[in-house]
Amino acid sequence: MRILIAEDELHLAEALTQILRKNHYSVDAVHDGRSGLDYALSGIYDLILLDIMMPEMDGISVLKELRKSGDSTPVILLTAKGEIDDKIAGLDHGADDYVAKPFSTGELLARIRAAVRRKGEVVPDSTLKFGDIELNTASLKLAAGGKDVKLNLKESELLELLILRKQAVTSKEQIIEKLWGFDSEAEHNNVEVYVSFLRKKLSFLESNVRIGTIRGVGYVLEGSA
Repeated sequence: MRILIAEDELHLAEALTQILRKNHYSVDAVHDGRSGLDYALSGIYDLILLDIMMPEMDGISVLKELRKSGDSTPVILLTAKGEIDDKIAGLDHGADDYVAKPFSTGELLARIRAAVRRKGEVVPDSTLKFGDIELNTASLKLAAGGKDVKLNLKESELLELLILRKQAVTSKEQIIEKLWGFDSEAEHNNVEVYVSFLRKKLSFLESNVRIGTIRGVGYVLEGSA
């Protein structure tokens, strides 16, 4: 799952990035409101952590523009302790939740899980199933036929994306945007490498699930869904 952090306090943004990555989230961080809106409008994020007080464009304005565009990505506001008016304004303009600084790691992670669950997405401690495989996105374990194998984070994110696409073809461009971010320097061969890794692990598990290639289009999971 990919999270965008829009926070102008560099030390806090870096700390949040490390915490979330440690908990198996993919993370991008920006440090002003205008960049936050540009990144958010890419549509590749599953959740946005949005600071209210930022340069160039404040968080409430970012939220207004995001909702005006029709984007319904869950947004959790990062607010200063006691700023009741900001909290009310944020919730009135479509925020899903808020946490007041300073906050505990446990509280933040719980609020992220709750916001994503309300949106109806799969949270990271869920097990995804397709055919005879089960992917645990928290432990990064892939299992089939009584055997299991450990995936790295990118392998897990790629397989999760393919499973959630429900046998729709996923292009290399969509994979790059979702796994690396829309402004990343990742190229098609990066995707090909991770597809190859996953194919080898599916083969090791003797699974009946395969990653099919649609030439010139992308990849699709094949097998009994």
